[in-house]
Amino acid sequence: MTTMTSPPKTTTSQVPEAMLERFRERADAHDRDNTYFHADLEELRAIGYLASDVPVDHGGWGLSLAELGRSQRRLARYAPATALATTMHLYWTGMAGDLERFGDDSAAWIMDAAVNGEIFASGHAEAGNDLPILFSTCAAERVDGGYRLTGRKMFGSNGPVWDWLGGHAMTVDGGGPQIVHFFLARGSEGVTVLENWDTLGMRASQSYDTVLDGAFVPDERIGRVVPAGDDSDLFLAATQMWALPTIANVYLGIAERALEVAVAWAKRKTSIGIDRGSYAHNPFVQHQVAEMYLELDAATAVLDRLVDDWMTGVDHGAAWGAKIFAMKWRVVESAKKVVDTALDVTGGAGMIRGNELERLYRDVRCGGFHPANDALAHEMIGKTALGIGAEPPRW
Repeated sequence: MTTMTSPPKTTTSQVPEAMLERFRERADAHDRDNTYFHADLEELRAIGYLASDVPVDHGGWGLSLAELGRSQRRLARYAPATALATTMHLYWTGMAGDLERFGDDSAAWIMDAAVNGEIFASGHAEAGNDLPILFSTCAAERVDGGYRLTGRKMFGSNGPVWDWLGGHAMTVDGGGPQIVHFFLARGSEGVTVLENWDTLGMRASQSYDTVLDGAFVPDERIGRVVPAGDDSDLFLAATQMWALPTIANVYLGIAERALEVAVAWAKRKTSIGIDRGSYAHNPFVQHQVAEMYLELDAATAVLDRLVDDWMTGVDHGAAWGAKIFAMKWRVVESAKKVVDTALDVTGGAGMIRGNELERLYRDVRCGGFHPANDALAHEMIGKTALGIGAEPPRW
């Protein structure tokens, strides 16, 4: 566990541009060497960014969901994996702040821990479970003073450094199946973190697996116990609303950077067959750049509207889940299209290893693996539109 010698202080709600440039310079080496962004993290910790969405009265910057999303979008234009992994920490602190805003201070300790420099990770992904949060392959056994957890979690970003794993497990103690939402300390007995991250993209996130062998979580670190399949509790709603839009902003930031790279390339690239100078005068390149712009414009509108609806208290009722999944799907699919088109614009140079666009192409592929994936998004959206409930049987 890492602590700070004093509360974080900052005079701005922006990560300095010079710092971001350093992140971009390091990003290629982290990707190539499959290493974690320790230096980036320490710079962010030093300015208090790990508590950027914690309310000011708790010692944070007080960024709203919209402000955090824009900040993470900007960070992703420089270092996508750094942005993604810090998102997996920041959505927990944002969730805790939202709960307090609605009169529930049960997660206030999360905000205080973040102000003290502690790192949170996401423990929701599991092999064999395509309904994360709602169900779990991890077993929770009720014991005196808490629960013992047995199972395996995947894709735990910030693998080398996390202090707390926020996740869920399923128990049948006391009746029907229930989901236990927990926060597990890294040093707990029965916790093994496996350094097994070697992937196509987002390599610097170092999202390790965690094996739980009877790991104990005390009652004071249990966030909620709810019926399996039920996502109506505010704890879950706030978790999804801080996680999925902020994750989507990361992939939107990748797409924005891809457009920037493609435009810069088109302006400086010349051809013996173009009398007027650069590729910017090629009508088809103009069409491709316009297509990228149009995708980004629409995806940004969908994302920003959803966040604004949440912040202003729009009542979408049972349609909230479908709207969140639709937003995430739309942003990721648009981001992939934009990066694909950017490679069309740059041509073969963009696929050379070490080219920033080649790395962005791989990083943006990871967007589809975050919940809800393509199949689950279409299932849930379709069922909502058809008025079909989530009660079993599933099909």
